[in-house]
Amino acid sequence: MVSRRLQPFGTTIFTEITARAQAVGAVNLAQGFPDFDGPDFVKQAAIQAIEGGQAQYARMTGIPALHEAIAGWYARRRGLTVQPGDGIVVTSGATEAIHDAVVGLCDPGDEVVLFEPFYDSYHAVIRMAGATPRAVRLHAPDWTFDPAELAAAFGPRTRLVIVNTPHNPTGRVMRADELDAIAALAIAHDVTVLADEVYEELVYDGQHVSIATRPGMADRTITVSSLGKTFSLTGWKVGWAVGAPERLVALRRAHQFVTFATATPLQWAAATALNADDATLDAIREPFLVRRAQLVDGLAALDFDVTAPEGGYFATVGFRRHGWTSDTQAVDALMALGVAAIPPSSFYLDAPGGLPWVRFAFCKRTDTIAEGLRRLGAGLGCASHPVEGANPEQAKPRPQ
Repeated sequence: MVSRRLQPFGTTIFTEITARAQAVGAVNLAQGFPDFDGPDFVKQAAIQAIEGGQAQYARMTGIPALHEAIAGWYARRRGLTVQPGDGIVVTSGATEAIHDAVVGLCDPGDEVVLFEPFYDSYHAVIRMAGATPRAVRLHAPDWTFDPAELAAAFGPRTRLVIVNTPHNPTGRVMRADELDAIAALAIAHDVTVLADEVYEELVYDGQHVSIATRPGMADRTITVSSLGKTFSLTGWKVGWAVGAPERLVALRRAHQFVTFATATPLQWAAATALNADDATLDAIREPFLVRRAQLVDGLAALDFDVTAPEGGYFATVGFRRHGWTSDTQAVDALMALGVAAIPPSSFYLDAPGGLPWVRFAFCKRTDTIAEGLRRLGAGLGCASHPVEGANPEQAKPRPQ
């Protein structure tokens, strides 16, 4: 039997779509995992740690070397002061950090403000905590929020607000003035901000700003990120949360009874990754620019309505010119053509009827993207279209 809190949640849409893609041999442009390996120097560091005897439980909050690397990373890359020790908790992926923060901070009856569409684990963990979600809509096509709607979502029971930038699934990067509007309400209502910033290094247009760096927010924000997205090592599940020690107490107490500690050799490798020089880190985004241009230009040539995402792994793409009337119908049709995508209606509390978009992932090899575009062109009767970027040799970054 499933608890009442979890009964509304079946298998995640990512598991479902990936299973369907595997069953029919579809190109998986749905789930956000790379189909290529991360950097060799990080993998070699993990091997060295394994061979060096790093096989036992790590310190519950993470090994000291990784704490120092995380603190250095935030100082250099974000201009944010982070305190090793009580100011950092290493978790088994960012998703665990989000779970621990919500469960640790929220009591039944509390309310959590979040922006929809949203990463699906947010809603589930809010319900696990017995709290109530209060969704604020990001409005297409610019994926911005209405300040009045945001203000209306806050009330006397608001305990937490979740901010995700760069945003999954839309690829939007929030501007500083938008973060300041959120910060002002958090301060006025004495609310903690949980900042999910796992795509922080994959920004292609604009600039990533951590809400913790905005006035009055350093001691009010728990910032979450991970090794997986930045270094294309999603299966390693090494994440972390940073913030003022008094904000992390609740998260740490939850974490000790969920996973207790994250894989020790992978923590040593994560420290090596985060200690890389800035030139190495800056170069990580360049191949994603190529992949983004390849997918966006290719889909545009196939009569999809697509705007290049500002950051992250994903492009949210309109399909109305192909005659489909909902995102789920579009996903079924695309699967029949041999390409898997995600229906964004899975990312709403109560999705509007007939959503006209699907989400594609471009965190794939260029030959994977090319094959997906080829199948779409053939199946949609667009084979004669010059699909720019379908050939990975032709795919170039867009001007920045």
